[in-house]
Amino acid sequence: MIEDLVMRTAPQLLEPFGIGVDIAAEILIVVGDNPERVRSEAALAKLAGISPIPASYGMTSGRHRINHGGHRQLNAAIYRAVIVRMRFHQPTIDYVARRTAEGKSKRDIIRCLKRYVIREVYHLVNPAQKPAQIAS
Repeated sequence: MIEDLVMRTAPQLLEPFGIGVDIAAEILIVVGDNPERVRSEAALAKLAGISPIPASYGMTSGRHRINHGGHRQLNAAIYRAVIVRMRFHQPTIDYVARRTAEGKSKRDIIRCLKRYVIREVYHLVNPAQKPAQIAS
């Protein structure tokens, strides 16, 4: 029943690698509950608890960590999509190998991949606004 609802509501969410019916349903639940809060990629990332914040106060030397606030179920769904990609998606496997060779930790790599997936999801859920919507 959930698959039928997702297919009728947003079939484009099932196109990216690693996003199945359960993850697409979770995305639709969160975005459907909070349409006014999702105005940009950054807003969706913050809502999902995937937005980067400085690792410490003051001098951070460029290090960031994931904001642990936000919708935990959506965060977990995006995490599942990232793990599937890390295991079976060749471009992601290559990315992980390259970033590991650069000295990044697995935790940092997952943080970057989660932000990439949420960016991809934002563009699928919120296509470019039409001129009529912008004027009003």
